[in-house]
Amino acid sequence: MRNSTYCKLEGLYEKYTGYIGTRELLEEGFTNRQIAALTEEEYLEKICHGCYWMVRCGTRKPPDYKCIEVSLSNPRAVICLESACFYQGAAKQEPQILAVATERTDRSAIKMNFPVERHYFSRNYYSIAQKKVDTAFGSYLIYDVERSICDLIRLGKMEEAEIIFSEAGYGTQRLEGILSVNGRDMEPEGCGRLLKYAELLRIRRI
Repeated sequence: MRNSTYCKLEGLYEKYTGYIGTRELLEEGFTNRQIAALTEEEYLEKICHGCYWMVRCGTRKPPDYKCIEVSLSNPRAVICLESACFYQGAAKQEPQILAVATERTDRSAIKMNFPVERHYFSRNYYSIAQKKVDTAFGSYLIYDVERSICDLIRLGKMEEAEIIFSEAGYGTQRLEGILSVNGRDMEPEGCGRLLKYAELLRIRRI
């Protein structure tokens, strides 16, 4: 390939923040053949269909790059369970497999360069407690910590839920005190949300 092609790619490093789409590459004057060659030569890393990471842009991927890249593949995917707790600082250890949730009717593929565990939620459960995280590299959806703890319990992952429950700062006595008043939204705020989600997700007895 000509040196001008590499020079043109270097010019993109300042314009884009590391991730770039096939459409942008084509608009910048690259051909499909050049894109394939740059990927083979490891100037570009294919993240998912239509999206690349510019390997030699001089910028390291952010700590939550897996969340961002899953969102690039499927913007409707929501980071959930242990993964949601870890990326929000409530769990100490990063799960080996990224857990994501999509609506049960969403059949779009999620094929990544790292292992992903996909959970299909009904429409009612899918929409509860989502929040959007915006970063310089892209945005993604994630469930809050209390919702994620409830999902772990709902899916039978009691041991994982207990560990995260403790690491997130919820003591047993504190929870028992809140349960004694029938789930009123009391301090600390997180415990009130926890009980509210338990009610919505129908695991209050558990």
